[in-house]
Amino acid sequence: MRTGMLALAAGLLCLRALPQLPPLGWLPLLALAGLVLLAFRRYAVALFLLGFSWACLQAHWALADRLAPELDGQTLWLEGQVVGLPENGGAVQRFLLEEVTSRRAVLPRRMRLAWYAGPVVSSGERWRLAVKLKSPSGLLNPHGFDREAWLLAQRIGATGTIKDGQRLAAAAGSWRDGIRQRMLQVDARGQSATLVALVLGDGSGLSTETWQLLQDTGTVHLLVISGQHIGLFAALVYALVAGAARYGLWPRRLPWVPWACALAFAAALGYGLLAGFGIPVQRACAMIGLVLLWRLRYRHLGVGWPLLLALDLVLVVEPLASLRPGFWLSFAAVTVLIFCFAGRLGAWSPWQTWTRAQWTIALGLVPLLLALGLPISLSGPWVNLVAVPWISLAVLPLALLGTLALPLPWIGESLLWLAGGLLEILFQGLDLVATQLPAWLPDTLPPWAWGLGSLGILLLLLPAGVPLRPLGWPLAALVVLSPPSRVPEGHAEVWQLDVGQGLAILVRTRHHSLLYDAGPRFGEFDLGQRVVLPSLRKLGVRQLDLMLLSHADADHAGGALAIRDGLPVSRVISGDARGLPKRLRAGDCSSGERWQWDGVSFELWQWPAAQDSNQRSCVLQVEARGERLLLTGDIDTRAEQAFLESLLAVGTDWLQAPHHGSRSSSSMSFLQRLAPRAVLISRGRGNSFGHPHPQVMARYQALGMAVHDSAEQGAVRLLLGAFGGAQSQREQRRFWR
Repeated sequence: MRTGMLALAAGLLCLRALPQLPPLGWLPLLALAGLVLLAFRRYAVALFLLGFSWACLQAHWALADRLAPELDGQTLWLEGQVVGLPENGGAVQRFLLEEVTSRRAVLPRRMRLAWYAGPVVSSGERWRLAVKLKSPSGLLNPHGFDREAWLLAQRIGATGTIKDGQRLAAAAGSWRDGIRQRMLQVDARGQSATLVALVLGDGSGLSTETWQLLQDTGTVHLLVISGQHIGLFAALVYALVAGAARYGLWPRRLPWVPWACALAFAAALGYGLLAGFGIPVQRACAMIGLVLLWRLRYRHLGVGWPLLLALDLVLVVEPLASLRPGFWLSFAAVTVLIFCFAGRLGAWSPWQTWTRAQWTIALGLVPLLLALGLPISLSGPWVNLVAVPWISLAVLPLALLGTLALPLPWIGESLLWLAGGLLEILFQGLDLVATQLPAWLPDTLPPWAWGLGSLGILLLLLPAGVPLRPLGWPLAALVVLSPPSRVPEGHAEVWQLDVGQGLAILVRTRHHSLLYDAGPRFGEFDLGQRVVLPSLRKLGVRQLDLMLLSHADADHAGGALAIRDGLPVSRVISGDARGLPKRLRAGDCSSGERWQWDGVSFELWQWPAAQDSNQRSCVLQVEARGERLLLTGDIDTRAEQAFLESLLAVGTDWLQAPHHGSRSSSSMSFLQRLAPRAVLISRGRGNSFGHPHPQVMARYQALGMAVHDSAEQGAVRLLLGAFGGAQSQREQRRFWR
């Protein structure tokens, strides 16, 4: 039976690795083959085929419920009901709309919409909205967050921006939203949003700084409802019933064991519904239910059975759950604990058990965190020794009791105020730790180093005295000491990162790194912090020798401060230094300045007669072994004509499209003189500027240039000096792209 359950899980999990789904017509045949094999008691193969066909069928249905390509970018009136908890992020609200209908087109059943400066939207309301529709997509960078997979896992078939709308019906049954609004009105020492995250699992009110603090200290799991919270609450209810029975306070006519199990499971389900019933909550409720069922029957339950059954149940209910990082982290954490604590000989003191639980989870999750490209907290094992009991035994009970007591005057508010005070003390301590020891985002490891490092960590998790266990230390050290990949001498590795409507290009030689523009920032949405900085770290950049900001526009220089704060930067220069924040201490672009790094030549140019920031863009030419790249910023046709009079106006292999392919740039004379064989376009999908302009694209095509567009291909990499082609992130096939 255990083998069959493992086979079922394997079939369901295969979906995550598929580059392409099998044809829909094959799936009934696979399922039929599985049923036939099941009749012949070939359970392992049968359950694998059934799980695989079920997961693929669900993926086909989810993909079929996506926005039709011809509707991408169109604005339609539609109707639907708001579900879940709307995210109120200052000037913008984001929420899910279900049961979507329109008179003009067939639309996906579920959408994620954004409303800028709109009225307050509540869960359960029905709205008629004018929405500019977008196909589900996202930025795609090396080892970065895959938004398309995240949207598909939630079966979101379209996104969009609301232009206008009217409420058709008031909220019906939005009890979670009502509780949230009531909690946010309570004076909780500035921690109301944190308490909402802890009780309701809604972290939309937490600031970017708070998330970064939790990430640095490895305490995100404390404010994202997890199995720990659910299990603690169920155990508390069970213990109360057991204690009452022991001291004669439980009615004798009621058998206490069935009642304790039933009430504990009801408590787990109730807390799970309050928290939104996410994947970690589903896993926890399934495991708690199985443990209580075996307890009720007075049978010993092997520690692996509840986890395996929970895994199969979660995946059968929602096979697309495997596309979400939280699914893997949730089950991996419990697996590590079971592996390290089950069947060990000898008694451990409570302190030994507690400390070993922390370091085993921290160590055991390292391979998975590396594979998912997530940061690793160096302080987490020590911080959690205090933070976990602080939250679990003090803050959480007060927060839950305070939430339940909100209808009672003063009582609920007082309990939440006290819980907020305890959270404030905890966050002050976390801030001190994070300042001294932030999270570590390691370089991307080669597969051999990741494999050997994971083997080493597995050896270290084995019991003491197991042969070969000491070899775990040198193998695990490969995670930290693995030699970074080096750019060949005389070559330059170039990455055009996918930053939407903006620009950020990394140029690396063997021992030096240069960043040309830093990505956009619009209000609190800083792509320099969210995309560029993590991408640089994952690519092995630990410092920048030069950050060259072509000019001061927010889509080119908006992320510069976040990068300057997150990485050592030796020098900053710009074509419009006066328009940049003084903290950057940017120098002026010196036209004609030249230098060499590791056999690669660099030279700057700027139009001295420029009249605006775009025209003042600092242009950079990079040459490696005779192959040239020209980075142009946002120069227009007048600046281009001036450039043609310079010594840099020579044959160029790679051209960064001036001004994102704007109509006011990429003149025919400019393109004919440079005669690039390929052009790099960095722009946002469906941007309001219409970049790149059709006339500009027609010029590129007429001259036979290959076009590499970040909106269509994600981040693009090329090796200057090798005279080869470019590789894009979308070339790494996944069935959802």
